[in-house]
Amino acid sequence: MKFEDNLKKLEALVAKMESGELNLDEMIRAFEEGRTLVKTCQEDLQSIRLKIEKVTKGGEIEELKI
Repeated sequence: MKFEDNLKKLEALVAKMESGELNLDEMIRAFEEGRTLVKTCQEDLQSIRLKIEKVTKGGEIEELKI
């Protein structure tokens, strides 16, 4: 899934949690899903940051081997 998709899903999940419409079990599941989405988004951003740091003087991006 793309970063933007994960971010939109996370935003929708937060809105649902803030609505007060979830029972405790649903809130716990939503919280766990949110933590997973946050971790995924952070990892994606880290990867993007590393790719940007690898930009050469010629303006090309070198593939980062992780």
